[in-house]
Amino acid sequence: MATVKKYRPLTPGRRLSSVDSFSDITEKKPTTKKLLIPRKRSGGRNVTGRITVRHKGGGAKRHIRIIDFKRDLYDIPGLVKTIEYDPNRNARIALIVYRNGEKRYIVAPGELKVGHEVISSKENKIKVQAGNAMSLKNMPEGAFIYNIEITPGKGGQLVRSAGNSAQLMAVEGKYATIKLPSGEVRRFNKDAMATLGSVSNSEYNTIRWGKAGRKRHLGIRPTVRGKAMNPCDHPHGGGEGNQPIGLKYPKTPWGKHALGVKTRKAKKYSNKLIIQRRKKKKR
Repeated sequence: MATVKKYRPLTPGRRLSSVDSFSDITEKKPTTKKLLIPRKRSGGRNVTGRITVRHKGGGAKRHIRIIDFKRDLYDIPGLVKTIEYDPNRNARIALIVYRNGEKRYIVAPGELKVGHEVISSKENKIKVQAGNAMSLKNMPEGAFIYNIEITPGKGGQLVRSAGNSAQLMAVEGKYATIKLPSGEVRRFNKDAMATLGSVSNSEYNTIRWGKAGRKRHLGIRPTVRGKAMNPCDHPHGGGEGNQPIGLKYPKTPWGKHALGVKTRKAKKYSNKLIIQRRKKKKR
């Protein structure tokens, strides 16, 4: 498990920051180029050159690692060759070399080490250990899982970020009931695949960035408060000195409600699958 490292406060930026130690990584560079593709950047601009997504741009150059979210090499054992850093996600990735010679990256669980053997199976029951993937119907109740498919065969879409895991509550009829990290309890097709364990790099959320420059390396540009703008630039702008927004509710730069607005469609198809909605975070 990676640990968070703090330096002596020799500069203002170092005083407030902490960094990932990368102690769980076994290779500094990708070991196979066939699983890399260049990452194109838009800088938040559309084809006409106008900014359509604010606060994006810059950042370090990087390659996209092709991740196997489907785990569709069924019943073929694979050996963990390396645990690697992926600049496009906060979790670690593991390079798996399968018995038929094929190499694939997977999102690594925290318990996975070099030399471990993993396998995925759709119909057969396999060993319950971190990194193994199987259908929800074959998993034991109470198991902690990640990389969960919403549509069987499409590949894992949920619970993929560092330190996260969901819990399988029950399998009944054609559905499996899962409690997600947000607190939402939801039903999934029992034929959907998931991976056992919890996602690696669980201490990622304790990292303190310390200075704006580290965010710029990630491709995140500064965010300016609406109150600090002029009236022509934002509904909150204007006034002498520090003024309240002077409105009934906060607004976006385009005049829409900014806080507390439900964005989920009222008649969304998956509403019937949600047993308990996610809990609101306390501010």
